[in-house]
Amino acid sequence: MTVVAPPWGPAADGHDQQYWDGMLAGELRLQRCHDCRTWIWGPQSVCSACYGFDLRFEAVEPSGTVYSWSRSWYPYIDELRDRLPYISVLVELPHAGGRRVLGLLVDDLDRPPRIGEAVHGFFERDETQPWPLLRWRRDGTDGGDRR
Repeated sequence: MTVVAPPWGPAADGHDQQYWDGMLAGELRLQRCHDCRTWIWGPQSVCSACYGFDLRFEAVEPSGTVYSWSRSWYPYIDELRDRLPYISVLVELPHAGGRRVLGLLVDDLDRPPRIGEAVHGFFERDETQPWPLLRWRRDGTDGGDRR
């Protein structure tokens, strides 16, 4: 039996390994410059603010607001085939200097999200896959439609 790796997980260069390790631990971890304290996303080897090299990953509260969103009817990866249509949200994280991360909204998919709407993240793990994924719910919800 051939096991096919999912289209997500750590990059070959290792810059995002701690992000994925955080997901396994149930934490959202983003990179931050230890020198100037600037939050960085996606992972880099040099801080774009002060050009420092002392970059570390820190846990961030997975809550924020919808910055942008898109509804898709095409399964760009096989794992989304049973979730059509699905809503991708770009979430701005106030606890991480306004950095923005992407994920799927999984509740009340018949109601479009509003820009600025509060959401909170959780980690969804398919036990057949090695890495969990970040998902988003509207504040005040604890489940809902998980198409």
